Amino acid sequence: MMATNKEALARGVRTLATSLLFMFLGPGILYQAFKNQEHPLYVPVLILGIVAATLAIYFGFKGINRIMKALFND
Repeated sequence: MMATNKEALARGVRTLATSLLFMFLGPGILYQAFKNQEHPLYVPVLILGIVAATLAIYFGFKGINRIMKALFND
């Protein structure tokens, strides 16, 4: 019988929580950027939104990977 690595599982859940934060933050920033296209800070805000959306995807995959490793002792 295999035991679950509880510390690794907790790290994976924290990583998914970080991903959830970026999942809301990224589209919100992108919406604000596209709403204010005439503003001088349009490009930096757009880049920040794209980075936040990319981080959401990265942390999502990383969190799922950590949870799988914790569950299956890989």
